Amino acid sequence: MADKKIIYYINQFFGQVGGEEMAHVAPEYKEGVIGPSMGFENELKDNAKVFGTIICGDNYFNENKEEAVKFLEEINEKYKPDLVVAGPAFNAGRYGMACAGVAEYFDSVGVPVITGMYEENPGVDLSREHAYVVPTGNAATAMRKALPVMAAIAIKLLNGEQVKPKEDGYFAQGKRLTVFSDKRGSERAVEMLLKRLRGEEFETELPMPEFDSVEPAPAIKDLSKATIALVTSGGIVPNGNPDRIQSASAQMWGKYDVDGIDQLKGEYCTIHGGYDPVYANEVPDRVAPLDELKRLEKEGVIGKVYKYFYTTTGTGTSVENSEKFGTEIGKELKDAGVDGVLLTST
Repeated sequence: MADKKIIYYINQFFGQVGGEEMAHVAPEYKEGVIGPSMGFENELKDNAKVFGTIICGDNYFNENKEEAVKFLEEINEKYKPDLVVAGPAFNAGRYGMACAGVAEYFDSVGVPVITGMYEENPGVDLSREHAYVVPTGNAATAMRKALPVMAAIAIKLLNGEQVKPKEDGYFAQGKRLTVFSDKRGSERAVEMLLKRLRGEEFETELPMPEFDSVEPAPAIKDLSKATIALVTSGGIVPNGNPDRIQSASAQMWGKYDVDGIDQLKGEYCTIHGGYDPVYANEVPDRVAPLDELKRLEKEGVIGKVYKYFYTTTGTGTSVENSEKFGTEIGKELKDAGVDGVLLTST
């Protein structure tokens, strides 16, 4: 197995090129190990070696995916890797999406891929059908816990061994595989049913996804007397982004006085990192329609528009932070006597 070729993919930060200011750099290939690939190779314990490392800026991969995939094609044709490792990306949304792109390409040419991500990273759902995605912590401080699990899976795959989600520690891929059993399906189903009726432990062969369910609030009885607030996760902020709200994986929200203006155009822009900003910057009200709310106020359709506007970015932002933001903003609005909220996204 020592002759097996592993290629490792990392972003500009872990590739020691630079931080956010270097997220635009095009992909490059370097022989040997760099950053996390060095730690990963150590965990392989002489079972295999990392042949080379691909470094690419997060923005470049996501904004120039066709060119980035073409580079991956060239690397694959030249080096013919037996396994590709990407990340781990933790909760970095753009990094996770890039790792998902790497996984999608190499899976399409029959090369197994291993990566690692925090469960709320948007790249998880895109990666899991193409790669073995190891659950990680929220930040890079969890690197030491993630790499051994990823390396153990790599060793098994290179040895031609079968891996399983629960035993080997990766997200279930949602694939239906053909397996042989000494009992037909109807017998197994009845056995599971009997175990359930007896209160015994059993494991379903087809686990179903679980979704949150939020009970809708009662309708506003009289909009003509209601105070309506505007809230968005579309990243609309005053020009210059005075509070330095993050463009992705937001750690905060902003609150701005719009009592004296009828539209956001001219004074606001978007800092959201997940969509083309051209049209939002041209008319920010396309994302956060203050202009239409003010029109409805003048026409008497609603009582009034609340004087403060709330904003953050949704891309890559964890569910934990989203719940925190919602609780904090909701409390302010409730204390202020606001009757309803127009919540917009992208």
